[in-house]
Amino acid sequence: MTAPANNDGLMEELVGLCKRRGFIFPSSEIYGGYNGFFDYGPLGVELRNNIKHAWWRDFVQRRDDIEGLDSSIIMHPAIWKASGHVDGFSDPMIDCKESKLRYRADQLFFHPVVLDGESVGYVALVEGAGAAEQIKRAKKLRDLLDRKQSTLDEAQLAGTVEAAEASAEQREQTLGPDATAAGTLTEPREFKLMFETKVGPLADDSATAYLRPETAQGIFANYKNVVDTGRVKIPFGIAQIGKAFRNEITPRNFIFRSREFEQMEIEYFIAPEADWQGLHRQWLDTCIDWLVSIGLPRESITEDVHPQDKLAFYSRATTDLMFHFPHGEQELWGIACRSDYDLNQHQEHSGKSMEIFDEAAKAKYVPHVIEPSLGVDRTLLAILSAAYTEDEVPNDKGKAEKRTLLKFHPRIAPYKAAVFPLLKNKPELVERARALYERLQKRWNVFYDASGAIGRRYRRQDEIGTPFGITIDFDTIEKDGTVTLRDRDSCEQRRLSEDELITFLDEQIDG
Repeated sequence: MTAPANNDGLMEELVGLCKRRGFIFPSSEIYGGYNGFFDYGPLGVELRNNIKHAWWRDFVQRRDDIEGLDSSIIMHPAIWKASGHVDGFSDPMIDCKESKLRYRADQLFFHPVVLDGESVGYVALVEGAGAAEQIKRAKKLRDLLDRKQSTLDEAQLAGTVEAAEASAEQREQTLGPDATAAGTLTEPREFKLMFETKVGPLADDSATAYLRPETAQGIFANYKNVVDTGRVKIPFGIAQIGKAFRNEITPRNFIFRSREFEQMEIEYFIAPEADWQGLHRQWLDTCIDWLVSIGLPRESITEDVHPQDKLAFYSRATTDLMFHFPHGEQELWGIACRSDYDLNQHQEHSGKSMEIFDEAAKAKYVPHVIEPSLGVDRTLLAILSAAYTEDEVPNDKGKAEKRTLLKFHPRIAPYKAAVFPLLKNKPELVERARALYERLQKRWNVFYDASGAIGRRYRRQDEIGTPFGITIDFDTIEKDGTVTLRDRDSCEQRRLSEDELITFLDEQIDG
């Protein structure tokens, strides 16, 4: 496995834009922040909600075979015992004896360093580190070895060894990410990822509970409730959107890997003898099409099929949909075939039957599961990455001017349109603009802006991804009542009546 290439410049631009325009803030910022946690501002919460609404609309409300659920964040601790999380939900961690920092073994890579054609050791870098950082650390190792005059063969830095698979000899020859001497990294050790809490008045072990590390077990625990009340038949799915918590030791890459996140997850129940390979492929295609429908470029989405020897013992197959994030190609959506493991575990530990009667087959059985699991926050980061654009357009004086824009799909854009009176000191323009704004506001989230030159107002909306600008000018009042509709991406303008405008926006946003 190789460490992904990155684009630190784009990530820095996105982080700055998100803070500046009110998409995402560091959590607890007035107290210095809290690593791994983020707060969503006025625009961020709209974008986030639009993503969730689009997913729920397409995967639950527009399908006859999916039911919705919202389970509690804290559930009986026996659920996590049955699922294997209490005993086995951990990550291999590597400590640095010098810096006292800790790294996830699957996110740490050893890069060989070659001087004058001779292999002299390794430099360890965390996931997402680019070539410039690799070379910088390689030169540090060269200096430590007192071989300053040696030529560094940068081409050799492309090869990597995953830290979890490195030998003791390789670790002794490795300069850690934050170390000043080689050989400071320990062997991988397991670290539990679940957050513990206490329920009830007692503070002893009997009161121990957990913040859920995934939403799936809430679905499995309620599976029989849905079967008994929902008039469902195989195959069918249960969908849930909800918060999950993992005690990540090294959260990084903005909101990509954090300690509090939100999942959009489906457990799709199928017969044991069903064509699971075919259904798995159908779900992959459905998920790809949905990502494209909300604005992600198809060419930025690839498939990573997990090899059989890397699968969990109960898994038949897992394929991750990968996306080219600013920090490299990483997992966005996992689609796994989990067999009947989870339901059987809960059947065994709870003593409650998890069988379903299949009317078509006239048989009872514990169904198998296909699980498409998608993170809201990762989806939001992918959308921001794909939407971020810089170009040049004419300003109010006709000169080329650089602009930053977010090319959000109208369906998920925080604001669907912005309404402008051409001049704020003309009451007839303001009155007409306010009336149109209030009419549109009954259906969509729209913005009203009368401050500054019209070109400045366009640029402000471009930067936050508003797809359409609507200007009320003197022709609206004195001639035919039409308004000017401006397209964010092309800057093209055309005139429409108000009724034509409503029809157009309906097609673009909800069509």
